[in-house]
Amino acid sequence: MVDHSTRVHSMTAFARGSREGDWGSLQLELRSVNQRYLEPFFRLPEALRDLEPSFRETLRERLARGKVECYLRFEPTDASESLAVNHKRLVALAEALGEIREALPQVAMPDALALLDHPGIVEAQGIDLETVKAEAASLFQVSLDELIDARAREGAKLATLIRERLSGVREQVAEVRQRMPEILERQRAQLLERLEAIRAELDPQRLEAELVLLAQKADVDEELDRLETHVGEVERQLGQKGPKGRRLDFLMQELNREANTLSSKSAVASTTRCAVELKVLIEQMREQIQNIE
Repeated sequence: MVDHSTRVHSMTAFARGSREGDWGSLQLELRSVNQRYLEPFFRLPEALRDLEPSFRETLRERLARGKVECYLRFEPTDASESLAVNHKRLVALAEALGEIREALPQVAMPDALALLDHPGIVEAQGIDLETVKAEAASLFQVSLDELIDARAREGAKLATLIRERLSGVREQVAEVRQRMPEILERQRAQLLERLEAIRAELDPQRLEAELVLLAQKADVDEELDRLETHVGEVERQLGQKGPKGRRLDFLMQELNREANTLSSKSAVASTTRCAVELKVLIEQMREQIQNIE
């Protein structure tokens, strides 16, 4: 019997790193939580904002799934923390705001502090930003390696949990096969009851239709065979290297389809119960597979 209260394992991973130099210090944090598709989020200091496209591309190259958050903090040394306004960019921004004010007078304009936060308006002085960017890029790569290693360890745990549920699916399939004589006998009794009800107006065509219906409902061998085939393919995929999550998603859909068909053909309570247990197991696996690349 499946424990319906089993909590689905949610995969998370975390990595943190730091760098220091004459220019100051960098602190970077990477967090990821399970999600079907890749969704990166970045919070970078203004001086290093132009690193985001390369960081984003690196994530796309190395990860296929998950909500990944990147937080980078930069603290310049006291000797180099003065700021200067980029007047050329400020003038261009002011002209753009003037056009917006003229076209949409009802829209509130930003204050001075909001302008300072606009990309490129304020620049750090006395800092070799290229050195800082190189250090930040290296720190990102090292931290991403750690994050991927952490996800791999969590993935191994998930594979174990999924295999436990695959064993549960096999047990339910075996139970249905074992109960096939009971199922067929119950369906035979149901047919006889229907025939008794229409004996007064027995129609050979009606009888033939009832027999065909019985044969269709009794034939769950194909569903059971396909369930076992899909289970074997899930196990094979779990042993493969590289991204496999979307293939596993598809296999969960196929497993669920067979479980639904088995449920619709159910003629005895034990088969219905097995179909319900199968659906619970499949749903638990489906949720866990969202964590797998």
